[in-house]
Amino acid sequence: MPVSDIADKSTSPRTHPLVRALRLAFAVLGGVALLWLPVREAGEPDFNLVSYFSYFTVLSNVLAALVLVVGAIADPQSERWQLFRGAVTTYMVITGIVYAVLLANVDVGGQGTWTNEVVHRIMPLVIVLDWVLMPARMRIGDAKALTWLWFPVVYGVYTLIRGPIVDWYPYPFIDPREQGYLQMAIGLVVLVIAFLLICLAVNVAGRLGRRWR
Repeated sequence: MPVSDIADKSTSPRTHPLVRALRLAFAVLGGVALLWLPVREAGEPDFNLVSYFSYFTVLSNVLAALVLVVGAIADPQSERWQLFRGAVTTYMVITGIVYAVLLANVDVGGQGTWTNEVVHRIMPLVIVLDWVLMPARMRIGDAKALTWLWFPVVYGVYTLIRGPIVDWYPYPFIDPREQGYLQMAIGLVVLVIAFLLICLAVNVAGRLGRRWR
């Protein structure tokens, strides 16, 4: 995204200082949680930095921290930026729901308890509240909102290509080694449908927030 879209003329001076401070504080919290494991495991033979950043949770939280930092500093109101906010909110909702439904009792990364709470529960909730309470000031159509799903699709393709090469998959539901490709494909179709509904729900939530505001 061009820098001009982040710091353009539509920057809102009316954003309450408390909102900006909270955004920055949660961005720092998310950043610390993301860096905790790489710093702790640095130099360990079993730790792979590329694999760490191959988790959808990590990538979505990096984007969430970026959204909060930019929102704290500039809070741009351009359509491009608000579409980006909506996309990241969608990814964080996906992160939270998939973790709660499929991964809560699965060891998928060796994270500590507190970091799991931050990246899978606290940060998704923070991003959703930010999206609803400080919504985009323009209406975002459903067709545009559906473009938010390009990132999960690209992520899935990347994972399925990289997995056989390194013999490692970040999540069991996208790992064909035990369940087979057919069962995995069926599961992924179900997830895609769920992601579509999540995407539309996030957009509706933003609209309701805009009306309330």
